[in-house]
Amino acid sequence: MRRVFLLCLLALSSPLFAQKAAKAKKAGTPPPTKPPLVSVDITKLPAGATHLDLWLLCGQSNMKGRGLMPEEPKNDPRIVMMHKMDDQWYLARHPLHLTGDAKTFQGHDNAGVGPGLAFAEVLAAQDKTAAIGLVPCAVGGSSIKLWQKGAKLYEDALRRAKLALQTTAPVKARIRGILWLQGEANANAEELPQHADRLRAMIEAFRTELAQPDLPFIACTVGEMRDEPQLTHLKAMNEIQLALPKSVPHTACVDARDLKTHIGDNVHFDTAAQEEIGRRFAAEFNKLAGR
Repeated sequence: MRRVFLLCLLALSSPLFAQKAAKAKKAGTPPPTKPPLVSVDITKLPAGATHLDLWLLCGQSNMKGRGLMPEEPKNDPRIVMMHKMDDQWYLARHPLHLTGDAKTFQGHDNAGVGPGLAFAEVLAAQDKTAAIGLVPCAVGGSSIKLWQKGAKLYEDALRRAKLALQTTAPVKARIRGILWLQGEANANAEELPQHADRLRAMIEAFRTELAQPDLPFIACTVGEMRDEPQLTHLKAMNEIQLALPKSVPHTACVDARDLKTHIGDNVHFDTAAQEEIGRRFAAEFNKLAGR
């Protein structure tokens, strides 16, 4: 027994264990802090706004966001979000994909800074008459198979999209597009050959169900921060994503392959990278919109 104890003590004091512990600590995302979310009356436009554009945020953990959050929450009255759990509308702030209670944050998971808010801030700065409504739908680790018509995450995103339209009917809001950041879960030899077809099928399903055949859809490449053999698969996934605009009209893809900063796990973009991705999403949308 003493020998086992000594071995455990040596392991805990080893440099390798210390490195792993420091990495795990660095990769963590702190919970949101008070004040609570600020509710909004979505049936009225904020001062100066003449229209409300809705955006679906879909994908897995990098869309959900794991970046370190700012100490003070942002509360722009022209940028609102639909709460991930209670489907109510609040002033948008990090984390957009909050799974905890809107007042106490009880039940919050590891959601942090993603690209959605930086994206909305660019659009709001470009058009002072626009209000932006973000509808977070991403789920960490989710396969694209769960985003096919009839599958759980697709159906929930569709439900939230329709509910967003219903609750914003008094101001005649419109769904302006879908942002997509996903791919790590399917970056393997078995699933890569089907990914392009599944991606196209998902886009077509959303456009059909929402009765918007030209609905803008903007994807983003996944991070190329892993070692081999994962890196080869991630690069192959990104080639599929970057080729999307060539085969599906009214689509675009953000190229984020040059962004290498992460939260300590070689997977999740850090805050600076996430905000840059958000700005690049906005730039790609401007190209699609002919701006």
